[in-house]
Formats: sequence, structure tokens, C-alpha cells
Amino acid sequence: MKPFSRHIPLAILLGCLATAVPAQAQEFKAGFVNTDRIFREASTAKAAQAKLEQEFSKREKELVDMGNTLKSATEKFEREAPTMAETQRVTRQRQLVDQDRDFQRKRREFQEDLNARKNEELGQVLERANKVVKQVAEAEKYDVILQEAVYINPKHDITDKVIKAMNAAGNAGK
Repeated sequence: MKPFSRHIPLAILLGCLATAVPAQAQEFKAGFVNTDRIFREASTAKAAQAKLEQEFSKREKELVDMGNTLKSATEKFEREAPTMAETQRVTRQRQLVDQDRDFQRKRREFQEDLNARKNEELGQVLERANKVVKQVAEAEKYDVILQEAVYINPKHDITDKVIKAMNAAGNAGK
């Protein structure tokens, strides 16, 4: 008698679901947004990228120049080292090690600063995108909008609508 009584609540639940699911399935509307495409194609994302490039281009050029200078100095040292006096060779070697350490530190600081600013800018783009996604979802009566999925049928992809709405909002704000 006990095994049968355990299955009664399960049978009732399955019966309720079987009658409720067909009615719900017809009304349920899902959509998908590809955030990578938004970061590549939306005008606000492109503007953020251009802003970052402008902001960091000078430091990047300085780092490239510093790296080239260090490389040239190292190559020159390697050519001249066999003919140098021991004390002069040790002194130049220490100078090159110090310059390399300084270069590595500046490069690491540059990368950290760039990543922090990139996260700030992309966070703002994502915030705008999420507002637009919510507006599209409410206007077109979506029940759920997904941003990550293993597979999505292209007919559920609303990324183009979101990008167009973001671009229109960005152009209206200018």
C-alpha cells in the first residue's frame, strides 16, 4: 500500500502539468540576444572602442618605442660584450636588466589600466543594451530573453532589433 500512496501526488502533479503545458506552450515567447555581436556592431560599442584607442594610443606607442630601444640596446650589448672589459660588461648588463624590469612593469600597468577602462566602457554598453532588450521584450511581449545558450534557432534571435534600437537611441541622443 505504501508504494502506491507515494505515486498518487506524482500522478496528480503530472496530470496537472499535462493539462497546463499545452495552453502555456502556445503563449510562451522566447528570444535570444548575442552580446558579442552587440559589442562588435552597435554604434555605442564602436564609439567606446574608438574612445579607448584614442585614450591609450599614446602610451601604447611609448611602450612600443621603449621595447624597440631595449631590443636594440640588447642586440648591441650582445655584439660588443666579448670585447668589453669585465666591469663594463657587468655594468651594462645590470643597466639592461633594470631597463627590462622597468619596461615589463610599465607594460603590465598599461595592460591593467586598459583592461579596467575596457571593462568600464563595455559595462556601460551592456547596461544600455540590457535596457533596450527590456524595452523590446516588453513591446513585443517576450516571456524570456536569453543571452547565453549552446544552441539557438535563428528565428528567436532578436540581436538585430536590439542593435538597431541602440543605434537609433544613440543617434537621437547626439
